[in-house]
Amino acid sequence: MTSGSAIQNAAAATRDAPATIYVAPSLAAGLDALGEYGAAGAAFAGGTWIMRSAIRHEPLSTHYVAVGRLTELTAVRIGGDAIEIGAAVTHAALAAALADLPEFAGLAAAAGSSANPAIRAMATIGGNLATSDFAAADCVPALLCLDADIEIASRDGRERISLARFLELRSTLAPGRLVTRIIVPRTDRKTAHVRLPLRRSGDYPVAIVSLSVSLDAANRVRAARIAVGSVEPSARRWPRLEAMLLGRPLDAAAAARTAAELTDEFAGRDGVDAPAWYRVSVLPGLVRRAAIAALRS
Repeated sequence: MTSGSAIQNAAAATRDAPATIYVAPSLAAGLDALGEYGAAGAAFAGGTWIMRSAIRHEPLSTHYVAVGRLTELTAVRIGGDAIEIGAAVTHAALAAALADLPEFAGLAAAAGSSANPAIRAMATIGGNLATSDFAAADCVPALLCLDADIEIASRDGRERISLARFLELRSTLAPGRLVTRIIVPRTDRKTAHVRLPLRRSGDYPVAIVSLSVSLDAANRVRAARIAVGSVEPSARRWPRLEAMLLGRPLDAAAAARTAAELTDEFAGRDGVDAPAWYRVSVLPGLVRRAAIAALRS
């Protein structure tokens, strides 16, 4: 976890008054502090997004509550029916925890390929999901195609909602609420996660495709989940393409051709790294790569 002095240095860089940091001794204490601070407070774990506030010309919060070392938030629990991922689990730790679980190959690839090794050692899964202004988050589409649920806590209680619903609400969540767990069901499936960065090292992807499929004995698709990230401001599922794959053998070339017919539903977003049209145009190729990776998993 980044130190309080690092936050104060970032505050100085943005010419704000130095932010305060409270190191919560327990989750309950952290939730109490967030409730007391209200809109003036925010949670702090890996800090990889907060530390770059100055680059984005964004002010820091007045108060931060450090939760990145709380045991309840740093564990990955693997059960027979689901896995539970604490919100402060780092990308590197998540990739390592899932390494021997083939059904989560896509999520492991998302966590293990995001950004660069230094960021992966610090950035947390909860921060990846909760940062609504970060369109290129790798773990969001990977979890969307796994039907993940999110647990949100406050000092008044806990609530569990689907990740898709959370993405709709995250920018409007009331102050004092904190993502605490991600719950992912276990099932017989093949998964993959592919991304297109413009450079090989430490680059954010211009487009992401995550895929989860269940196949029958004849290799026909029984269930499909496909999620697209970094193309639009927020990751989302691709229901039309999912429906077109059902009942057919999973064929990478055919899936790419079908995807090419359906890309008109994506508006794309312009950015310094790539224009909107380019992000959309590469989706069929990423679908092909994802299908190939899934069949090999």
